[in-house]
Amino acid sequence: MLGAIEAGGTKFVCAVGNDKGDVIDKINIRTTTPEQTLTNVFELFDKHNLSFIGIGSFGPIDINKNSKKYGFITTTPKKGWNNFNFLGVMKERYSVPIAWTTDVNAATYGEYKKGNGKVRTSVLVSESGVGQLLITGY
Repeated sequence: MLGAIEAGGTKFVCAVGNDKGDVIDKINIRTTTPEQTLTNVFELFDKHNLSFIGIGSFGPIDINKNSKKYGFITTTPKKGWNNFNFLGVMKERYSVPIAWTTDVNAATYGEYKKGNGKVRTSVLVSESGVGQLLITGY
């Protein structure tokens, strides 16, 4: 089973699916404090035997694997999330590989592989910062 988190500044969308792309379980969570929000994530993920987790997070985040702050939400104005070691908390809880990137990167990749971009050779996404994407490709 695969776990997915789209971590937005206003809500988290979390899902569990199989390797065929079928969604088995899904929840939407209002983004509050890290502790409150992740408690709900853990309740979902703990019900399933996960083999991998993918996280696309609001930011700014550190995606440089050579950085001491890799896996952190860094200088966000979102109360409670500033300099939060999101990836570290997830790795403490789950002993599975975890992919970590921005919410825009995750959405772009999803569109390229399974959405409007799957029939295109390239995909360009323009993100507004409020959950709206413009997707083009050729």
